[in-house]
Amino acid sequence: MLLPLRLYVLLLAPLAVACSAKENSKDPVFSAKFQNEKRIGEENITKRQLRDAEFLVEAASQKMELLEISQIAQRKATSPDTRYVAQNAIAQLSARLQELKTLAQQKNRALPTGLGESQAQEVGELTALNGPAFDQKYAEMLSSLTDKTVDAYEDMADEAYDGDIRALAARQLPALKDQHTAGEALQDKLKP
Repeated sequence: MLLPLRLYVLLLAPLAVACSAKENSKDPVFSAKFQNEKRIGEENITKRQLRDAEFLVEAASQKMELLEISQIAQRKATSPDTRYVAQNAIAQLSARLQELKTLAQQKNRALPTGLGESQAQEVGELTALNGPAFDQKYAEMLSSLTDKTVDAYEDMADEAYDGDIRALAARQLPALKDQHTAGEALQDKLKP
């Protein structure tokens, strides 16, 4: 009885792995990380260089989410302050994302082509809201996402292996901090 069970498990294990890999391939963030790991695996790369590549993927992913929610906020926000913050965020994020894409291309690193699954879900939840609830959720998301981004950029401005990535992080950090401050101020202003 045990032998057929073991045989059954051995036959189904590759199928389970194939199915889970297929599921994850739908997530652009996972796909970019996988492509970078594959490229890095073919090169003689250190852990710090791998961390640099992961930073590029995460930074691009966070910028794309911030850009997406800000574009939605520009259309749906009821508060003029929310629209103003969103408009400024769009202008800043578009330029910073393009700079990041250019650097990733120079370094032969893949970036996500869209939002990750969890990010798409967060954007969907925001989009479902209207009125003051939407404005408050946008301010909360902006503050939270920029907080995470600022932390990552501070680390990489000091610790990135690649000098170009260190320089990019240091150059973009002040604008990110300003954006985080604007998100927190908007959040305080919109509190009921």
